[in-house]
Amino acid sequence: MDWLLIAIIPFLLWAISLYKVLYASQSVFFPNNDIIHKRNVLLVIAHPDDESMFFTPTILHLISKGHNLHILCMSTGDADGKGNIRREELLCACASLKIPIGQVKIIDHPNLQDGFSNIWSSSLLSKIIEEEIIANDIELLITFDGYGVSGHQNHRDVRSGTYMFLSKYPERSIEAWELISTNMTRKYIGPVDVWLSIIFARSHAKGMGAYCVINNHPCKSFNAMAQHRSQWVWFRKLFVLFSSYTYMNTLRKIEL
Repeated sequence: MDWLLIAIIPFLLWAISLYKVLYASQSVFFPNNDIIHKRNVLLVIAHPDDESMFFTPTILHLISKGHNLHILCMSTGDADGKGNIRREELLCACASLKIPIGQVKIIDHPNLQDGFSNIWSSSLLSKIIEEEIIANDIELLITFDGYGVSGHQNHRDVRSGTYMFLSKYPERSIEAWELISTNMTRKYIGPVDVWLSIIFARSHAKGMGAYCVINNHPCKSFNAMAQHRSQWVWFRKLFVLFSSYTYMNTLRKIEL
């Protein structure tokens, strides 16, 4: 009987947490500006599928609030020679998330090629980000934090390039947020992490330094990732199922 109870508890916790995710109110991400006007937002990622694997809760929230979201992908993800395929997959995924195709920009630069050992130039990334911000009158920027969720070198480089841009042009007053990386346990407990994410966000709420954005429609994460057919293998299906990033994003304001 004791063993049965021990076996049931994790499933019960998962079910309660999933219920919380599905029926909780989305956390307000722009508390002072949602009511005033819709904002031009730029999400900067490293590879096609980053948007679906890691940022779907944020994307869905922004779109639901009517914000004008642009995606800047710094590579075609050509590590396996599938760059052209992955480019089209990203466009399909963005379409499934209701992001206009004309607001998705994919960079194919010889010095920004996908690879764990490929270190990208922060100055080059900063220049590309600056051009995109000017072209689309961007007011708010979102990207990875210093670890980049998975520790991928390219994710970390994107954050470094973003930080360089913000440091070089403080007069632009661009508001910037980063997706917080969690430890391995929290990363793979799916909706159960909602409790810890909410506690973290509330502990920073006084200074409006962090927010937890809950995805009430995790099936949309699955659908978006499924558009990346070349990457939709069994272990990524498991990742999307068990990853806390499918169910929520905790974002922290970047302070220079």
